[in-house]
Amino acid sequence: MGKKLTSRAEDYSKWYNELVVKSDLAENSGVRGCMVIKPYGYAIWEKMQGQLDKMFKETGHENAYFPLFIPKSYLSKEASHVEGFAKECAVVTHYRLKNAEDGSGIVVDEDAKLEEELIVRPTSETIIWDTYRRWIQSYRDLPLKINQWANVVRWEMRTRLFLRTAEFLWQEGHTAHATKEEALEEAELMMDIYAEFAEKYMGVPVIKGTKSESERFAGAEETYCIEALMQDGKALQAGTSHFLGQNFAKAFDVKFANKEGGQEYVWATSWGVSTRLMGALVMTHSDDNGLVLPPKLAPIQVVIVPIYKGLDQLDAISEKVNPLVKELRDKGVTVKYDTRDTHKPGFKFNEYELKGVPVRLAVGQRDLANGTFEVARRDTLSKEIVNADEVVDKVVSLMDEIQENIFNKALDYRKNHITKVDSYDEFKKIIEEKGGFVSAHWDGTTETEDRIKEETKATIRCIPLHAKKEEGKCIVTGKPSVQRVLFAKAY
Repeated sequence: MGKKLTSRAEDYSKWYNELVVKSDLAENSGVRGCMVIKPYGYAIWEKMQGQLDKMFKETGHENAYFPLFIPKSYLSKEASHVEGFAKECAVVTHYRLKNAEDGSGIVVDEDAKLEEELIVRPTSETIIWDTYRRWIQSYRDLPLKINQWANVVRWEMRTRLFLRTAEFLWQEGHTAHATKEEALEEAELMMDIYAEFAEKYMGVPVIKGTKSESERFAGAEETYCIEALMQDGKALQAGTSHFLGQNFAKAFDVKFANKEGGQEYVWATSWGVSTRLMGALVMTHSDDNGLVLPPKLAPIQVVIVPIYKGLDQLDAISEKVNPLVKELRDKGVTVKYDTRDTHKPGFKFNEYELKGVPVRLAVGQRDLANGTFEVARRDTLSKEIVNADEVVDKVVSLMDEIQENIFNKALDYRKNHITKVDSYDEFKKIIEEKGGFVSAHWDGTTETEDRIKEETKATIRCIPLHAKKEEGKCIVTGKPSVQRVLFAKAY
């Protein structure tokens, strides 16, 4: 399997990049800043997608698809939106190439200039709200709850596999409502769904909250978020849900006739999670031996490795293993029986450890004679010998046990990395030496927030929802504050 991974303690960033590549999740492509998601990585994304899609549909959302290209004039209609995304936009100016007359290769055909330049979508609010103008006439057309699974392009200068790439995959929900209350309810509901998915399926504990004004989505009146903590003490924004007010409805003139016959602008939300969740999954649970995957999202939940010499021994093992594979699959467990004769068992053990397969069963001649299997857990790296007639129940119970264990481990880490501070000196010391979330009073101004960011690189990750009010003084200015907010360095 090649040399071992760089350890997390030695160089966390290097460890992460090596792990993503060596475990076959993704690799860099020929296009700078864009990645190739490999089959194993895409299988995890498909599991994420499948579960989220189910949760969206259960709450009344439908899938649709909108164009990749957005007319430049659309982006200009909502002032703060264009300001927020302009620097990251990829622009299409021409629609044809031709051979250069001097034979130097292919050049843009200047006669094929687009009448209006097109933006490759960084997000789809503008094209969708232009469409909604045609779809919404009356209160009977509301609420309109649409989601799309798509790719988007944001021309990032500094990229890292899954966490920040110029093109990434995501889902974006866009809803229209008759009242402000209904739209706010929707934005909170979607944040709750993201939080449930992160904790229940990814095994990643998150804190729900709202963003400060300067950290909000461009064009939003309120941004709800879920924030996770990685093992290096940095925060990662795992999902956002935005209350857009009537900003986009006014920009694109989307009105509806209310029950009284009057005309009103609709109220909007948008919300999304992306392949960045893959980065969160890797960084929250994995160790120096490789990935640690939660059973609910692992492409292979159990791998069975036979230990044998010669085909006769393999046939004897397969006779025992094949019915077991069927029984486990009947119980909803994803199983791989690895009979490759091109690799030794030790190589396979290392490979599946690196790939984070939750449970590994090994069976050799002694196991056949004793009617047992060796059962190894990826999360604790522990092994035990289990009787063949008990192995199915053992594996099924391990699925829940491992899922719970990796969540609790991540939760303990986070509990130990939320630090309350009451002075700026203490704040700077914790941010620099310990990391994690720092809970501190802030005076609510962008100036103070900017100063903290400039001096410490820490940002306000969220203003925790439903946190108790607590009178205090801003750690920087000493001005009054009504509740603590969470700061951290972040991805």
